[in-house]
Amino acid sequence: MIRTVEAIIDEHGRVQLLESLSLPEAHRALVTILEEEPAKHARETALLSEVALAADWNRPEEDAAWSHLQLAQ
Repeated sequence: MIRTVEAIIDEHGRVQLLESLSLPEAHRALVTILEEEPAKHARETALLSEVALAADWNRPEEDAAWSHLQLAQ
C-alpha cells in the first residue's frame, strides 16, 4: 500500500500529519521536503469557502451536468 499524507515538519524535525492516520502495524515512510512554506490557514479557507461553493454546486443544472458520473441505482 502506497499512500501520500500531507504533513508539516517544524524547524526541530518534528512531523505533524495534517489528517488522522490509522495503520494496522508500523510502516516505513519517505519524507519529501517541499520548497514552499506551509499554508497556515488552508483548512480554514476551505471550510469557509464550502458554503459559497455549495450555493453554486447544489443546483439542478450541476446535478444534470454530472449525472453521467452517478452510479446506476
